[in-house]
Amino acid sequence: MIKHIVFFKLKDRSEESIAATVAVLRNMEGKIPQLLSIEVGADIIHSDRSFDIALVTVVASLDDLQAYQVHPAHKEVIAHINEVKELSIAVDYVI
Repeated sequence: MIKHIVFFKLKDRSEESIAATVAVLRNMEGKIPQLLSIEVGADIIHSDRSFDIALVTVVASLDDLQAYQVHPAHKEVIAHINEVKELSIAVDYVI
């Protein structure tokens, strides 16, 4: 299994902007068959080094991770993220 973690720092770090992006990310739940689990959380510390949102997903294999990346529901999320993000970082590892 593969765990895919992404952190997002938004251009607009207001509560409303963060909540809107959290909703967009959570909207993938149940729409992408390869996602075995999805967890989305907004930062509560708000330090200088904090990112605003964390996305944690689990898929069964690298093939499933690739299928997730090109799924239409994920592509909609990417379009939104590309508009609102200042920075994102990711890590993928075997669990």
